[in-house]
Amino acid sequence: MFNITFFEKIFVIIGVLFFSGAFSELFAGAPITLLRYFVWGGATVLACLRWKDSLLVIKSDIFLTFLTIIAFASFLWSDVFISTLKDSREVLQMTSFGLYIAARFTVREQVEIFGIAFFIGELMSLGVAAVMPALGIHGIDHPGAWKGVFGYKNLLGAIMVISSFTFFLLPTSGNKLQQIYKWTGFVFGIILMLLSTSKTSLVVSAILFLALFFYRYFRFVGKTTVIFIDLVILVVGAVMTVVLSNWTELLTSLGRDPTLTGRTPMWGIALSRLMDRPLLGFGRGAFWAPGSPYALEAGKAVASGFVPPHGHNGFVDLALDVGLIGILLFAISFIIAYLRALKLAYATKAPEKMWYLAFLMFFFMNNMTESFMLFKTNIYWTLYITSTLSLGKKNCSS
Repeated sequence: MFNITFFEKIFVIIGVLFFSGAFSELFAGAPITLLRYFVWGGATVLACLRWKDSLLVIKSDIFLTFLTIIAFASFLWSDVFISTLKDSREVLQMTSFGLYIAARFTVREQVEIFGIAFFIGELMSLGVAAVMPALGIHGIDHPGAWKGVFGYKNLLGAIMVISSFTFFLLPTSGNKLQQIYKWTGFVFGIILMLLSTSKTSLVVSAILFLALFFYRYFRFVGKTTVIFIDLVILVVGAVMTVVLSNWTELLTSLGRDPTLTGRTPMWGIALSRLMDRPLLGFGRGAFWAPGSPYALEAGKAVASGFVPPHGHNGFVDLALDVGLIGILLFAISFIIAYLRALKLAYATKAPEKMWYLAFLMFFFMNNMTESFMLFKTNIYWTLYITSTLSLGKKNCSS
C-alpha cells in the first residue's frame, strides 16, 4: 500500500541534510543544484497542496511574514542588484521548506524526523573523517579540528549542538532499541562537538543543557515571575556565550583593548555604516558582498588586507540586510515565539515539547558570535521558520 507519509518524511530528512550542508562537500556542482531545486520545488508543491494549513501557519506570525517579504525584496535597494536578486531565491527556499514542515507535521513527528536526519549526519561525519580525513578534518588552518561533512569546524559544532539536544529530548516508548538509538545519537553528537573544538558550540551546549535541566525540573507554573526569570536566563546565556567563547582573547588582552579576535571593531564599523541606511539596510548580503567598500572598510579595522565574509554576529548582519525595520520585526517575532515555546514547555511533561524552546535559546545565543540567520542557505533560519510557525499553529488551534 502506498504510504505518502513515509515518503514525505524521507523528503524532509533529505531536506534537513541539504540545508545543513551535509552534501555540499561531497557532491559539489550540478548534483547540489539539482538537489536544491528538488527540495525547493517539492516543499513548495507540498505546501500548496496543504494550502489551508499553510495559510493558517503563515497568519500565525505576521511579523515573520513581513520580514520574509522585506528580505526577499531587498534586491530593490541593494548596491549589488543582480547578486542580491539571484540570492533572493535562498529566502524562498528556506521559507517554503520551513513552512511545509510546520504545516504538515506535529512537534513529535518533527523531533523524530530531525533526529534521524542528524543521526545520518553524524554517521556521515564519522565515516568521512575515517575514510577521507583530508575532507573531514582540518589541516594547517585548524590542525586536528574536525569538520565532518559540514565544511568547517564551527558548522559541525553548531549542528552537533542541535543534534545533541534533539536526541536528549527525543521521545521513546521505553523500547530498548529506541533507548539505544536515542543515547547513541546523543553521545555521537557530544563527541563530534568536542572533536570540532568549536568554543562557541561547547559554551552554548553547556549553558543550554543547564537551562533545560532548570526548565524540566524546576517549573514555576502559574507564577508571572517565571517570564522575567526565563528572559534573564536567555540574556545571561547570550552574554556568557560571548564572554566564555572568547575567554582566551579576553584574558590575554587584560590591560589592553580586548576586541574579541577583531569582532568588536568590525561591529563598530558595520553599525556606524548602518546609520547611512537605517530603515531597510543595504539588502541581503550586499554589505559583505565581494568587492564591497563596506566590507573592505570593516576588514581594515581588524587587519590590513582582511576582507570578512560576514560580521560574525547574526543580529548585526540581519540589521545590515534589512535595516532597523527588519530587526524590529524579527525581535517581535522572536519574543512571541519564545513566550509560546515557554508556555508549551511548562504545560506538559512530554520532552519533545521543549524542543522549540531549546532551539530558540540555541539560535539566540549562537548568533552572538556567529552569523546564522539570513546568511546564504542554512538550516538555522530554516528551523527558526519551522519553530515559530509551528508554535503559532499550535497557539491558533488551542
